[in-house]
Amino acid sequence: MIENIPAQERGPRMLEAGMAQAEVQAFLQALDFCDERLGGKTGSGTLKDDASALRQVCLQGRALIAQLPVKSARSRAQKRAVEAIQHPTWQACVCFFRLHVHGVYCALTDDGHKSLRVDALLSQVATLLPGILPSDAELEHELGFAQKDKDGLEIIQGLFVSAVLSQQDIGSHLVRSMLRPTAQALSLLDEFIATGRADLGVVKVEVLDGTATVTLHNERYLNSEDDTTVQPLEVAFDLVLLHPDVRLGVLRGSVVDHPKYKGRRIFCSGINLTRIYQGKQSYVSFLFRNMAMHPKIYRGILPGDFVDSIHAPLNEPENTLEKMWVAVVETFAIGGGCQLLLVVDYVIAESGSYFSLPARKEGFIPGVSNMRLPRYVGERLAKQAILFDKRFDADTPEGRLIANEVVAPDQMESALRNCVDAAVGSGLVSAGGNRKVMRIQSEPFDLFRQYLATYAREQAFCSLSEQLIANLERHWNAKERKL
Repeated sequence: MIENIPAQERGPRMLEAGMAQAEVQAFLQALDFCDERLGGKTGSGTLKDDASALRQVCLQGRALIAQLPVKSARSRAQKRAVEAIQHPTWQACVCFFRLHVHGVYCALTDDGHKSLRVDALLSQVATLLPGILPSDAELEHELGFAQKDKDGLEIIQGLFVSAVLSQQDIGSHLVRSMLRPTAQALSLLDEFIATGRADLGVVKVEVLDGTATVTLHNERYLNSEDDTTVQPLEVAFDLVLLHPDVRLGVLRGSVVDHPKYKGRRIFCSGINLTRIYQGKQSYVSFLFRNMAMHPKIYRGILPGDFVDSIHAPLNEPENTLEKMWVAVVETFAIGGGCQLLLVVDYVIAESGSYFSLPARKEGFIPGVSNMRLPRYVGERLAKQAILFDKRFDADTPEGRLIANEVVAPDQMESALRNCVDAAVGSGLVSAGGNRKVMRIQSEPFDLFRQYLATYAREQAFCSLSEQLIANLERHWNAKERKL
């Protein structure tokens, strides 16, 4: 979160950390000038003028921070000085985005006639507003640092995305843009239809008798989710949804070769905490997962011929192409794996398996689970799971609030066949329509947008917090783990 550090404390904090008085004074003057403009005391000017004022604040602040040791090696005084620079700068960015985000978004998307995915949007905004949002080159440079030594460049990305999502017209447009099929899926579609197979590396898809099985093959990391799997999974979901003869999608984890679980299937072990600790997980990956990958299962995709604009009516029914999904849980579904169970239509779990959202131990917001899990288990149990690390064992009454069926491991294949036969045998003519009308009361489109506006902002702060690092070292022995 952004702290309100009184103006009279900022300079002394920076001087106490050994920063040069002239540079400190220049930064504070730039910040005062920016606050005057963006705070409305002198009236906001043009985008160009306001951006110029904010740019000076961002660049001078970053230059001051760059003089210090890396984040994990700073003294308490140095950390307090960084806070005195960053928090007022972030607040200035919030004010700037509040004034100009609508105009910026409309300009880059041709008033909404062009759909930009969130990564492309952030890249183009960084080009339009250099020195404010981090450039692609700056973000690439950041990947060379451990998470504990990153100074929060991605936080300004989170503030911008949150500002977009907070405005109903452009926020809704961005959400719709993320529901469009990926370019990679469109390029692979003809071959996928012809062969019934797609090999996306860590994800494989196979079609048999109208059912497409999507299998995660990140065996080395117990089928965890990370930057290497999110995009292939989204492409796989696109292919399933676009295939004209597929009526049902099945999600499953592969057999792993880990000594502890050798020869067993694992659904998903959650986010790859080692990659996060070592600084290899991008903030945008969280947005991909929760604005595209999971929503495409839950809401479907927007067809390619859907014509959009900023001025599209917001109260019309959703126009998505969607299909039913079944998840097959073996061993466990942790974190992001458990999140997947909340967006599919049916869950078959093997006896002895479990589901969990270890958000407290990790230091993250578990996607959209804070809104979805209470619908399954009630708010009291949901809070216990998210805030107090409760585990749901499949064989218990509480576990059966998430799993539709719990079967012995040797009965899993027959249970899956029976489920598929029952679903496909019904014809599935009304599946999409029934899903749409259910969402009207459970998760209407605009409520989803509002949730994402808060999520985009808060997750940026969570993912770059010192508490996250402390959690990973305390609960996951992160220092000793290697990629």
